[in-house]
Amino acid sequence: MGKVARALRIGREAARMGAAMAVERWETGHVFNPLFHPLVRSVREWPYPLYGRLREYDPIHRSRAIRGWFLFRHADCLAVLRDQRFSADDRNYVGYARQRAWEIADGLADPTLPDEPPMLRRDPPDHTRMRRLVSKAFTPRAIERLRARIEVLTDELLCGLARRGTFDVIRDFAVPLPVTVIAEMLGIPAADFAMFKRWSDHLVGFLDPLASPGPEALRATVAEFDAYMARLADQRRREPADDLLSALVQAEEQGDRLSSQELQGTIALLLAAGNETTTNLIGNGVLALLRHPEQLARLHAEPEIVEPAVEELLRWDSPVQLTMRIPTEPIELGGVRFEPHEAVVVVLGAANHDPAAFARPEVLDVAREPTEHAAFGYGIHFCLGAQLARLEGQVALREITRRFPGMRLAGDAPRWRRLTFLRGVEALPVRV
Repeated sequence: MGKVARALRIGREAARMGAAMAVERWETGHVFNPLFHPLVRSVREWPYPLYGRLREYDPIHRSRAIRGWFLFRHADCLAVLRDQRFSADDRNYVGYARQRAWEIADGLADPTLPDEPPMLRRDPPDHTRMRRLVSKAFTPRAIERLRARIEVLTDELLCGLARRGTFDVIRDFAVPLPVTVIAEMLGIPAADFAMFKRWSDHLVGFLDPLASPGPEALRATVAEFDAYMARLADQRRREPADDLLSALVQAEEQGDRLSSQELQGTIALLLAAGNETTTNLIGNGVLALLRHPEQLARLHAEPEIVEPAVEELLRWDSPVQLTMRIPTEPIELGGVRFEPHEAVVVVLGAANHDPAAFARPEVLDVAREPTEHAAFGYGIHFCLGAQLARLEGQVALREITRRFPGMRLAGDAPRWRRLTFLRGVEALPVRV
């Protein structure tokens, strides 16, 4: 039962981080600043002005709450992400023993088995080996072959929604599109898509603790998912098909293969991370366009600019706001010394609004020249599924703006989900 739990663990220390951050304050000159706290309504709705204050007055902030640091400048964030002395493996974190104990107490980890994180949280050489094996299914050519199918799925969804007049962009479009794409890529039978989506919703709790449905629901999901994928993987070993699961089962490079645990962890990661981030890319992107009708009108009139438009929307309101690294040796950056085993939280959302890296970052410009945003991370852990997310975002946003140029919000202002690392709205009702 513990395979997925061990594979997707991102650090239960983060679950306790929010409460501590709520009371952490500091003085910088004559400015009194609250530390970013994801549960404060104003921060959840639009955190970027606060990021700007932090970036200006305390860009490398010492945090007692996480026993480490928060970084808010673009240059600092990218410097950490490209420097392999900063580990992605949270087993190196000073709070690892405590968070491991929480997982065992919650029944989400087996103390008799080694704790092996997924590719997302591995360092070389394991990360290099696993990424090389998995990346064969995510080459530019392989992703481009999916374009026609993504366009068909988008057309089917939007045709049905057009007849309704009012719909929820999240529930009716931004959720089913990426779930269907990844399920079909893996070779999941269509009859199991609803079950697959439920697992995806629960497994996101391993990526963002505030999204967790709770230990009991997670234990049930892990058990169901492990059993289901083990059966399907065994079937693909006996009878390979033209799908991603077969490719992963058979992946081999210089005599190396994905172990059973690594295989299931990789599939779970693709399911949880791929669906959640692409759903939020589409949802956050549509909301940004609705709040900037002149930009929606421009994308409608010039659909050929959809590629830079998606990059700008990723920069403007990143689906992933934070990621963490751990120094493996003393490291100096920006006049600050990081000690081994401390947490260094890279605030990607703040980096993407840094005026030192982007001209007029507070302005949404769907035709902005290509920029080095950090929405997909940076360095060796740059998001493996970035090209797939981009393709889905491009097709989805091009088609929804082409069909519904008069689209407008319906009902109350959208509510943002209670999340720490991720960012997205619960629902986005529109009238077309």
